[in-house]
Amino acid sequence: MSTSDLPPPDPDADDPADAAALAGYAAALADAVEVAIPAWVDRAVRGVLATQGLPPDDAAIAAAAAAARADGAPRVRALLETDVDAQPTNPLSILRSLVPYPTEVLRDAGAHPVPRDEFATRTFPDDPYDLTPASFAALDESLHEPGLVWGAAKAHIHLARRRREGRR
Repeated sequence: MSTSDLPPPDPDADDPADAAALAGYAAALADAVEVAIPAWVDRAVRGVLATQGLPPDDAAIAAAAAAARADGAPRVRALLETDVDAQPTNPLSILRSLVPYPTEVLRDAGAHPVPRDEFATRTFPDDPYDLTPASFAALDESLHEPGLVWGAAKAHIHLARRRREGRR
């Protein structure tokens, strides 16, 4: 029997304490992400504008920050509420998808694209201002610990399920 012939894992078989811990860590990460998104947009835009000697448009920055939060925070929360084996992506991918919000403000302000390395240019072609966060901490330092703890708890659940299936 191949591993693809095995039945899907039963989330109800998870250790209840582990499942509750993961849910708590997921909620904490989702809450932190909701707070961090607008601050990241604000810092990202103001940082590029300051480097290029361009004035900030406070209203445009605030609108982009609110729109990014309204787009990203619910998607991150929904993902984190999804069973670990059914998650089609990860929260950092969702956060990276928000780069167009600050990018639009920077373009409208007349900012020039910044130099990027070959990897960034190839991997994130629509990010001319090099805003794509490489990690939770790159988006906001406050996300480092909740992201790390959530990731470890997710991995723990995932590995426990694979062990129950005889796959580890």
